[in-house]
Amino acid sequence: MLDDGSVDFARLYRLIDWHIAAGTDAIVAVGTTGESATLEVKEHLSVIEHTVQYVACRVPVIAGTGANATAEATLLTREAMAMGVDACLLVTPYYNKPTQEGMYRHFGVIADAVDGPLFLYNVPGRTGCDMLPATVERLLSFDNIVGIKEAKGCLQRIRELLAIDPGFVVFSGDDATACESILLGCRGDVSVTANVAPEKMHAMCAAALAGDTERARMLDQELAGLHRDLFLEPNPIPVKWALRRMGLIEAGIRLPLTPMSEAYVAPLEQAMLQAGVEF
Repeated sequence: MLDDGSVDFARLYRLIDWHIAAGTDAIVAVGTTGESATLEVKEHLSVIEHTVQYVACRVPVIAGTGANATAEATLLTREAMAMGVDACLLVTPYYNKPTQEGMYRHFGVIADAVDGPLFLYNVPGRTGCDMLPATVERLLSFDNIVGIKEAKGCLQRIRELLAIDPGFVVFSGDDATACESILLGCRGDVSVTANVAPEKMHAMCAAALAGDTERARMLDQELAGLHRDLFLEPNPIPVKWALRRMGLIEAGIRLPLTPMSEAYVAPLEQAMLQAGVEF
């Protein structure tokens, strides 16, 4: 965001180039580490369209198109697919706390409305509802539901999801447990920390995927401070502060989010230094 709260497309393009150069394997447009929750529908779709066009097939683009209204999530997903995204990421409906049956029907309606690949996204700490593995297994009846980003932060949950079907893609969505999750069988990590330290996060994930446990855990230890301190205030407040400290974005942020408290500057800077982030 610019200081006036408008979308800063020039800095978005700069971030995309930076990530691709750092080895980031895919870009998630309007994910939840950002301000997707404060974007109007037209803005949301505009960011997706600009991202697809600027990435220009250099890496896959995944669009965050979840919503707590099934009709809105269906609209966003259909429009994003028409723009040429490689997949969509659908968070469980937030605040209205649907039942397991409600979540099954919600995602089923969206899957029936589009042809492209869909990833479920479970983050109960932010949404107020937890999609259980049994519900995920039911949703495998839809051919285009191909995977899940699991952000509960529980390795036992990861094991349960990995046991459902060997062809079903499980990504970690929790940086603190991502290394161990990948060593268990996850295909990667949809990361908060990678927004600040993409090269090292990529190296950690690559090592874990290759089965190099020692190197993966060593890199993960260097990143541990960021895994923790990027949540000193609600995500994405600390991430946006760190990127501004690195000179990569402007200071803009939309209410109800506010700039990070000065009390957290020193610990976050220390975590950045520990991870080898230059600023």
